Amino acid sequence: MWVVATAGHVDHGKSTLVRALTGMEPDRWAEERRRGMTIDLGFAWTTLPSGGTLAFVDVPGHERFVPNMLAGVGPVPAALIVVGADEGWMPQSAEHLAALDALGVSHGLLAVTRADLADPAPAMTRARQEIAGTSLGEVEAVAVSAVTGAGLPELRAALDRLVARLPDPARDAPLRLWVDRAFTVRGSGTVVTGTLGGGRLRVGDELELAATDEPVRVRGLHSLGVARTEVDAVARVAVNLRGLARDRVGRGDALLSPGRFGRTDLLDVRLTGDPAADLPATLMLHVGSAAVPARVRPLGPDTVRLRLARPLPLLIGDRALLRDPGRHHVAGGVTVLDVDPPPLRRRGAAAARAGVLAGLDGRPDLAGELRRRRLVRAGQLRRMGVPATASPVVGDWLADPEHWRDLGRRLAEEVTRHAGEHPLAAGVPVDVLRHRLGLPDRVLVTALLRPPLRLRDGLVTAATAGTLPEPVARAVARVRAEYGDRPFQAPETHHLAGLGLGPREIGAAVRAGALLKLAENVVLLPGAPDDAARVLAGLPQPFTLSAARQALGTTRRVAVPLLELLDRRGVTRRLPDDAREVVRPPG
Repeated sequence: MWVVATAGHVDHGKSTLVRALTGMEPDRWAEERRRGMTIDLGFAWTTLPSGGTLAFVDVPGHERFVPNMLAGVGPVPAALIVVGADEGWMPQSAEHLAALDALGVSHGLLAVTRADLADPAPAMTRARQEIAGTSLGEVEAVAVSAVTGAGLPELRAALDRLVARLPDPARDAPLRLWVDRAFTVRGSGTVVTGTLGGGRLRVGDELELAATDEPVRVRGLHSLGVARTEVDAVARVAVNLRGLARDRVGRGDALLSPGRFGRTDLLDVRLTGDPAADLPATLMLHVGSAAVPARVRPLGPDTVRLRLARPLPLLIGDRALLRDPGRHHVAGGVTVLDVDPPPLRRRGAAAARAGVLAGLDGRPDLAGELRRRRLVRAGQLRRMGVPATASPVVGDWLADPEHWRDLGRRLAEEVTRHAGEHPLAAGVPVDVLRHRLGLPDRVLVTALLRPPLRLRDGLVTAATAGTLPEPVARAVARVRAEYGDRPFQAPETHHLAGLGLGPREIGAAVRAGALLKLAENVVLLPGAPDDAARVLAGLPQPFTLSAARQALGTTRRVAVPLLELLDRRGVTRRLPDDAREVVRPPG
């Protein structure tokens, strides 16, 4: 299926032409049929000569209903521009064309209607000149009369050629269905309709409602009046949603693939149309079927920041338009450059931001986003429309390679600086390093660790750190002098304190390898375990705790934790009767 929207001035025969092509009545309201004027969106479809199906979104032409027109045109890839031969180019012809140009619609066809009432040549010549200067460029034109039927076969053939040129839809893309109608069907509940421009819909799919983030499930699908189990883009679809009240959804909302879209009320865009400096403070942003007031802040000659009255599910590269409803004027089209822009708090920040935006073209760029954001979660990038194909540094965190290397260097510097400022500290707490490096997640700190840095008990230290402050080194030297010839005797706590070795000093000495802490208040010189193994290897095997204590000339307070350390190291083995034997004598 293909979908084409009509466009053109009021009373130039858009609906009449659709009726003649399809045999269907596009005007849904009795008021529309009574007045002979389209007020809201209409829908009809036909089979083309090639056998393909073409659906029309018929839009109103009156200036009062331009928002309705834009809701229908927004998600549609091509347009049928209708100009009456008897009136020629008119104001709404120009505004509709400006809207198509602003939205970047590049495929279209011109139908000059009412060829039975006037010579179509002048109207056709003028219309083609106007269209040629827009995103549509040179278009094929057909003169037609819906009353006499003249030109209808040629128009059908031209429509066939038009849809053959349309690009293939991205059927594997995340789904974003802009809602253009919502109503209730007795016995079924809430139904919404829209133009499926990309992706695939299936009965049973769970989706997200953009306005509220609430999950909704597809209960049923219809396309062109026929029930379906699955619909591929591009297509007109009606979606029956399970368990959703009618007042929870309306035109301008969207159904989304779960987790694939963010919602933003702040975005930076590139403007084509009026100069940014000439824009009023508030305009209406039209995108998809949504129309949202936007406050405008110019940044550069053609870049602006928009703050929306409500969040929308937008992606980098989306096309939209800005319109001044008071003047019935399309201010210009916009290309979304950033859906998560940085705040502008400092003096000169807007000018600096304009410089950054000058280098963006609205195409998702992973390397560029990493360079600008430095650290970002992969899911956040995907919700911005950027393929997150890089390898994470940890979890789902992606990093700019140069920034990541710089963080590693700074981390080592911070650990060294902290050790110099706090020589007795066991290391730097991870959260302190996270704060100093400005990291959003503590797991990034641990991911940055490289030898000789290491993490232990939530503290980061350098494995090579071993230099003790001079007072501590002198105290350890006195312990070595006093206990060097009696290595299995542990100094009492009060004696260590008298030497200047309190808990923090002992901790620093233990980390430096200058002392060995066997247990609370049990400190030996670091060579004691090897010396003990040599003594115990000379005992008759196996041996008891009492025999070990006597051989080592120490107390039970020292012997018990010393033997347990040798057990853990695999030097001794404890037997079922609590005796031990040496299984790995010292080399």
